[in-house]
Amino acid sequence: MKTWFTAVAAFLIILSCNNTGKTPTPGQVAAGILERQSDAAQATLAGEWETERMHRIALDFNKTEEEALAYIRRFFPDVTPDQLKNWEETGALESMVINGEKRYFSRAFRNLFRIDSACREKFLEINGPEEDPKALLLQQHLPRVVELTKKRGVNKVEPVTYSITYTLTVPANTIPEGEIIRAWMPLPRTDVPRQSGFLLTGVSEPDYIISPDPYVHKSIYMEKPAVKDRPAVFSYSFTYTAYAQYDHFDPQKNVLPYDRLSEEYLQYTKAVPPHIVTDGKVAELAQKIVGDETNPYLQLQSIFTYISQNYPWAGAREYSTIESIPLYVLENGHGDCGQVSLLFISMCRSLGIPARWESGWMLHPGAVNLHDWAEAYLEGIGWIPVDQSFGLQPEPVPLFYSRGIDAYRMAVNTDIGGVFFPAKIHFRSETVDFQRGEVEWRGGNLYFNQWDYHLQVHPSGK
Repeated sequence: MKTWFTAVAAFLIILSCNNTGKTPTPGQVAAGILERQSDAAQATLAGEWETERMHRIALDFNKTEEEALAYIRRFFPDVTPDQLKNWEETGALESMVINGEKRYFSRAFRNLFRIDSACREKFLEINGPEEDPKALLLQQHLPRVVELTKKRGVNKVEPVTYSITYTLTVPANTIPEGEIIRAWMPLPRTDVPRQSGFLLTGVSEPDYIISPDPYVHKSIYMEKPAVKDRPAVFSYSFTYTAYAQYDHFDPQKNVLPYDRLSEEYLQYTKAVPPHIVTDGKVAELAQKIVGDETNPYLQLQSIFTYISQNYPWAGAREYSTIESIPLYVLENGHGDCGQVSLLFISMCRSLGIPARWESGWMLHPGAVNLHDWAEAYLEGIGWIPVDQSFGLQPEPVPLFYSRGIDAYRMAVNTDIGGVFFPAKIHFRSETVDFQRGEVEWRGGNLYFNQWDYHLQVHPSGK
């Protein structure tokens, strides 16, 4: 960790430390408001947040009905407005009325041909199946992980060492000259057992702050003044090693009854509204799925299989615009990686199975991207990784991701909606997760449409 480089940064660090371990209310989490605010200040900021949230929704929903018809006519030349309405009612075509005009989600048109079965068939008929660049890798990697973990009697194998450069760029003249730009960017965690050997090898700014392990969002913080007509570029490079994990156990023999009074059990089975829900529709569906089954892993496996088979992947709205992510998945019949992971976590907790969030990046060659997954706790086994959106796999390991994870990962977060180190002053761009970064200045937050990011994986050996 570098020196405390400004009085402002030091002050913010103190505030951030004072908030460690505190749980903001749902409204505070959504708006990025810390508990030190007075009731009056919270009310004012909550109103400002709702205005900001509606602005973000308008950015997401920027397509017209004419654009929807033009896209869909490539597959269905005779499509009518009534058919659009039908798809909207089923949740397959996401729209919203904004300022009195119907607008479609920017990714809704392609999503329609993922979600609706007839549309999906038409898309495949015309375009053929989409190639998954990681499919061949996983077909070889996953069975090997299962084989090696069993043969060696361990649960972590196949280390892969990564060399990565991350760059965040704020375009020239985004903020006034001389104003300080503050940036938080993702780093691999050093407290996740599947990751080791982290080494920072280069940093664009001489002064920086790396968040301590207790913070659920692992970040590197930098700042610099804006210079007229020049973009502000923050960059850093690092290496670390990731392992695959797979846990061999007999659910009937090795999974023990929970200690329901333990601190860990109580923490990871509780509801944390609005995005971890343990009652209502979520709990009712979870109970329906598991029926009379009482074994925690077999319950977990049933939930994993059900979500995999019933909620197809689709491009997601910004999480900060969604009131309750698990309910959003149930109501719309689809979800991206983080959305189905939050549904999985919520369902598990509703049944008394401890479950928690983990997220960061997937680093499969040809498929590097943001990614979210989960972990579940089994008494007698420990925490096992569960990647709900990777779902069911081909034989011979169809349920691999219900108790395992591949080595192509960078875990950055161990929970949702945590505070940053040093503390953020303004609204967060991402109120749930942290993968791209956060940027602000004295005048306010810089939202995702105001800066760019890039993660580059350099060739490296195992």
